[in-house]
Parts: sequence; C-alpha cells; structure tokens
Amino acid sequence: MVEYSYPEIMTNVSFRRAPYKNNDNRQNAKIRTTRVRILAPARDSISPRKKGKVYTEMKEKMRCGIVGATGMVGQRFITLLADHPYFTVTALAASSRSAGIPYREAVEGRWKMTTPIPEGFSDMVVLDAAADVDKMRELCDFVFCAVDMKKDEIKALEEAYARAELPVISNNSANRWTSDVPMVIPEINDSHLAVIQSQRERLGTKRGFIAVKPNCSIQSYVPALTPLLKYGIREILVTTYQAISGAGKTFATFPEMVDNVIPYIGGEEEKSETEPLKIWGTVRGGTIVAADAPVITTQCIRVPVTDGHLAAVFVKFDNVPPKDAILAEWASFRGLPQMLSLPHAPEQFITYFEEDNRPQVRLDRDLYGGMGVAVGRLRKDSIFDYKFVGLSHNTLRGAAGGAVLIAELLYRQGYLD
Repeated sequence: MVEYSYPEIMTNVSFRRAPYKNNDNRQNAKIRTTRVRILAPARDSISPRKKGKVYTEMKEKMRCGIVGATGMVGQRFITLLADHPYFTVTALAASSRSAGIPYREAVEGRWKMTTPIPEGFSDMVVLDAAADVDKMRELCDFVFCAVDMKKDEIKALEEAYARAELPVISNNSANRWTSDVPMVIPEINDSHLAVIQSQRERLGTKRGFIAVKPNCSIQSYVPALTPLLKYGIREILVTTYQAISGAGKTFATFPEMVDNVIPYIGGEEEKSETEPLKIWGTVRGGTIVAADAPVITTQCIRVPVTDGHLAAVFVKFDNVPPKDAILAEWASFRGLPQMLSLPHAPEQFITYFEEDNRPQVRLDRDLYGGMGVAVGRLRKDSIFDYKFVGLSHNTLRGAAGGAVLIAELLYRQGYLD
C-alpha cells in the first residue's frame, strides 16, 4: 500500500460552470452551485512514499509505445500523447498488415480523428505488434495496448510484453477478470494497484505487469453511484445509449446506423453488469475479490451518435438519502488524480446540470476535455428510489483518455520506474 503525506487544508470550492474548451453557448449551462468544504492537499504537495523515494519531483519523460496504433483508440492515444508532459511516444505497433510502412500510409483513408496526424508521427515506421516485442522493449519503457484480436490472443500478447519487462496499460477486455490484474477508474479504486506486486511474482518480472481500464459503458454511471454506496445501494437498473465510435466506426463506415437504433451490442450487457462489482471489490491475499452486491441489470443500445455514451440509471437504497445529500456527494467527490493534479484529471470529476434537458451528448461530452462525467435529471422514482441520467465521452474517459490517466497515476506512484 502506498502512503501519502500532505498538509491538511480546508478548501472552499464553488462549482458554477462546466469548463469546455470552446467558449460558446455551452458556458451558459446551469451547473449545480454547491459550496463545499473539502479536506484536501495543497496543489503538488502530495508525496507518495515508496521504498524511501519521493515522487513529487518531475522526472525525465518516459518512453512509451502504442500497440494497436492504427485503430480508432490507437489514433486517439496518439492525439492525447503528442505533447504529454510525462511521456513521449517512441514506437508504434500494429498488425503485420501495417508493419514496415510509415504510419501515414498505414492509416491512409482510415484516420478517424477530427484533427490531422500530430507532427512527428507520420513518418514513424510501424512495427509488428506480435513479432517485434523485443524491438519494442528496446525502444520503450512501457506500452499502451488497444488491439482488435481474439481474447486468448490478446492475453498472450499482453503477457508477452509484461514478461519482456514492459508494463502494459490496456484498453482491451481480455485481462479484466484476471484476479491479480487491476481494472482501474483512477478516482475510484486506485488502491487496487497494490496487486501489481503479486502479479509480478506470478509473471516472474521485476517491472512488467498489466493494468486495464474497464468498459466504456460503465463510465457514465459507476462514478455517480460510487459515492452513494455508503447508503447501501441494493439494486441498479441501467440502460446505456452508446455512440458508434464505441464500435470503432464512423457514419461513413457504419452507414446502417444513419436514422437507426440497434437494440443490441454484443457482450456489453454482461460487462456492464459485472465490471462495476470488480471496481467496487477489495484486495485480499494479492488478488481482487469482486463485491457481491448490489444487483445490476442493464440494456445496451447502439444509437446514431458519433461520440458519447448516455445512461439512464435507476437505483434502490437500503437507507434512502435526501436529494441534497446526493448532490453534495457528487459535488465533493474527488480522487487521487485530482489531488495529484494529473494532466488528464478533470478538475471536477462529476458535474451536475440543473436543466431538465441536460446533459446532452452533443453539448456536454467534451466536459473537461472529455474526461469529466456529466449528470442530470436526479429525481424520485415510482418503483426505484431515484433515477438520473449520466454521460461520459466513450473514446476519452471511456477508452484512451482513461488509460492515459491510469498511466499518469502509475507514473506518479513509481510503478513505472
């Protein structure tokens, strides 16, 4: 367990506006204004202690690779890491079809981001993700992984990198239920990183390990439910409305989604019902033991939206809190990423909108650069106790951005040394 030492100060925080990159009419949204007193560390004062080292001082940039660099999530990794303060991308890898050619050629006609390929990446020669593990080890200190392969192949690939002493921060689902692999939402269960030592012992490594991020679908409701667990959540019903980028598609490559809704996404409902229980689980004997409650049932629906997953959430409690208590919990909820001021940590993890017609995908998915979670329409329910709507950006908070935030936390805590 990593210990933290910081001076205790009382900080007055008033949340009035949702910060968006563009100064447009979205700034006029009525954000829940709550003055809360948070016991918090002074900025940049947290000093994780591990083996006598202090990790507050900025170290040299670490070299990272992107495995699966040609896919949509891989492309998003590139845009997020282009000017990162902690990391510099030194290698790109993909399937054998793309290996041996410059990156610009590998993604020609397939670049799906709204901005051009960042400077410095176009001429990088793509390596073979499976065959060039040794080359990646020479070029990188750790890797991000987002590949489109069979699960058993992904598990073998990620373990090959970990055994080569390259830590793996994975966007894939293959290792999410490996008992000594932490599946992390950094604001919620950073304590699960403690199992990395047990995993290293199993793999026979000194540096190498695997850490994963959870499914994109749960990011729009698990953050909002987590601070309410203290009230004894008994049952949860969720319907998610998921963007086409979650399938790695655009409207050009997924024309059947135009003017259409598909009421099934393979595997999503199982993930959406079970992964929160691992997130809310505990570390015992070097493994993560999933929580056995609450009961969760979900439906996952594909909708004609480019980015952003919306969730309609219904929740039943053992001890029903008043509405103001729920709003106060959301307003004051912050985790270690906020305390450490990590580069991709949203200043406010959960932002509540007062308007009946918010949050909206088009208006609110880019909250805090796509890393914030938007919530609205909290009200009493006739069958459950409460219902609300949550929203998160599926390729930022729910995919590449979430993985980068995990890497930033691992970096600051010394796990990547």
